[in-house]
Amino acid sequence: MEKVAIRYFSGYIRNWKSLCRELEIQLPLKREEREREILVRAYDKWQLGMMEHMYGMFAIGLWDSEQEKLYVIRDQVGQKQMFYTVAGGELLYSGDINEIAGDARYQKRFNPCMLQQYLFYGYPIGEETFYEGIYKLLPGHYLEWDGKDVKLHTYWKPVFEPDTSKTPEDWAKEIADTAEEILSEEREDTELPYKESFLSGGVDSSYLFAASDAKCANTVGYEESGFDESSLARHTAEVLGKDFCMKLIRPDEYFARIPEVVDKMGQPLGDASAVAFSLGCQAVSEKARVVYSGEGIDEFFGGYNAHKNPLKEDWVYLTCSHIMSEEVVKSLMKDFDEAVKPADPIMPLWNSMEGQDELSKKLTIDISLWLEGDIYLNTDRTSTACGIELHTPFSDLRLFNVARRIPAQCKFMNDQNKYVFRMAAAEKLPEEVAFRKKVGFPVPIRKWLAEETYNRPIAETLFGTASQQFFHQEALHDLWSRYLAGEEFLWSRIYAVYVFLLWYEMKF
Repeated sequence: MEKVAIRYFSGYIRNWKSLCRELEIQLPLKREEREREILVRAYDKWQLGMMEHMYGMFAIGLWDSEQEKLYVIRDQVGQKQMFYTVAGGELLYSGDINEIAGDARYQKRFNPCMLQQYLFYGYPIGEETFYEGIYKLLPGHYLEWDGKDVKLHTYWKPVFEPDTSKTPEDWAKEIADTAEEILSEEREDTELPYKESFLSGGVDSSYLFAASDAKCANTVGYEESGFDESSLARHTAEVLGKDFCMKLIRPDEYFARIPEVVDKMGQPLGDASAVAFSLGCQAVSEKARVVYSGEGIDEFFGGYNAHKNPLKEDWVYLTCSHIMSEEVVKSLMKDFDEAVKPADPIMPLWNSMEGQDELSKKLTIDISLWLEGDIYLNTDRTSTACGIELHTPFSDLRLFNVARRIPAQCKFMNDQNKYVFRMAAAEKLPEEVAFRKKVGFPVPIRKWLAEETYNRPIAETLFGTASQQFFHQEALHDLWSRYLAGEEFLWSRIYAVYVFLLWYEMKF
């Protein structure tokens, strides 16, 4: 019997070539074989210190027959999902929560306290899930299973240690050199010869597209003015002399896609961009199997205004995204629990950072909870469901190791967020692209929801049987009426409630 057996692997080991040299793995090997060899030999050499040597994205299930222990491991920042539960005396684990929830050994139960947190944040935050007894393995963690007990271990966490000895130019060069190191490894993988890239109007995806071997840029667009970034993306692709494709999304197609996205996501996610991303992934899947995307930079380098704006005294930073106040959630929920506080998932981490500067605290919170709980949940599950492999090179730990040493004054300069990152990008991009204000990824659902053609089936779900179980109907009707009367900003609350109800009707 082999000492080590790889029982589960999902992901991509980016520095595979250097690991093969160090671990004396003879090449060429097919990708599946080389990944297995890397994991087995890395464990033999470094045991659970193996994660310190691997760059990329991964979720691993590894059996050590000598110790008679199973180790389940998730990558440092959580690009790949991993969930687990103990049922029938066995550990069930998977990157797809649907697989665990649908297993006959697990007795499916709804977790009501997760609904309360979800309504506040708009995404499933922290270790708990919407299924009672099923937990998320957090980024930078591994679990140990000896057949009786689960033991959780932290092997990595984001730590910011600002270094004021370098100039902005020094930092920009280090960023550019690190990005080139990462992307050169992607280029060297000749088993993945053709790649495309997602491209928005922002600097992150533009820099990635310019510096990578992607042949074609892909974006989504809308007929509604004020929401369409495709013209900015097209301009960037033209300047770079690369191909460009745009998927036009119309409201009927968007609303028809929501149930499929909710199902594949596994848990409710109130991020409306997930549906647009799904349609974009589907379009790309007709041409390419590996696609680049620029996630990670905003959270590593401070890309959101919430990172720059100072907190009020004695306030805790509740991630860069939350859609309802505690008062609003209380007005909506029938079984509101006063003991469940929005800050509950945040406080242990926040309290552990006493003495650090405010920006470091904010970025640590967003990397640990928001990035993995919303962004990577969306990108991992959506791309996988569409049959493409999404690579996020700018989420590589080596780039974080640069970002974590950059002081706030170099991240915010000249009224720009992530300033030194933009300086690095300017070596590959026109200045107007590198220093373009953040656009975001807007979706016109805030306008579409007001049209009866599209909102009638949504209203049926909002005020259906499941809704009556969870929500005060008068408060929900008031929310709906105010939105239809012109309070457009309420769309995100309505969408989050709708997505939850849709998910609940599907799963329970």
